[in-house]
Amino acid sequence: MAVVDEGAVPTAAGPGGDPARWRALLRIEVLIVLALSFGQSAVYSFVSIIAKLTAKQALNQQSAGLNAPQSARPWLDFTYQVLDLGFSVAIVALVAYLLLREGASLRTLGFDFADPARDWARGALLAAGIGAAGLALYLAAHALNLNATVVPTSMPPSWYRDGILLLDAFRNGVTEEVVVLGYLLRRFDQLGFSPFKADVASSLVRGSYHLYQGFGGFVGNFVMGMIFCRAYRRWGRVMPLVVAHGLIDAVTFLGWIHIVPHLPAGWVPR
Repeated sequence: MAVVDEGAVPTAAGPGGDPARWRALLRIEVLIVLALSFGQSAVYSFVSIIAKLTAKQALNQQSAGLNAPQSARPWLDFTYQVLDLGFSVAIVALVAYLLLREGASLRTLGFDFADPARDWARGALLAAGIGAAGLALYLAAHALNLNATVVPTSMPPSWYRDGILLLDAFRNGVTEEVVVLGYLLRRFDQLGFSPFKADVASSLVRGSYHLYQGFGGFVGNFVMGMIFCRAYRRWGRVMPLVVAHGLIDAVTFLGWIHIVPHLPAGWVPR
């Protein structure tokens, strides 16, 4: 059975061989990585939920939008969308660089194509279970006025829309699972967190940057994070979780366009 490399502190114990200084630098590194990525999103998400809760409308009468058009001109919108996709994965390059500095790599996290059949099989099964449970939780939270109406995309029909949404789904899978799952768990382990404490911390980060959707979004993503953490520690690979996340988002984005409009009114909030 594969197990996660617990990410022991490198033998040099950082600059000057001082373990205390090395751990201090790791804490700063983690804060910088989060400030450049999902920690920043979490702060904006917190402000967003405060704005929603203090608005005159009920929370479930408000919307939380994803994947909006960035220009009314198709060629310009396509350009902006591609640029956004490209630059957003730079955080993965930063993580790769930071891992290389300690003598590790993205392969240490199991982000590679060494076992694609098993990764896709595991990812698909996980996506089916979590996707179904997540939809049920969202519908319940919305009915209880604990969640805004999530609009997966407001992009108008175009020749590139479905392709961009598919790329965006797997971009989310790569960036979130490499950074929030693989990287953070490695760093938390190196900082001396117990596995449970590290899993909770990683999952809280994941839930926090979904808080803009409402409390259902926070709880659902926290639970998803805990499940992903356990699966990652069991399998020792982040790739199945990238696949699972990408499939969940792909079904959500494309289903909103091609399935939800054909459902009876009231089945899915819109």
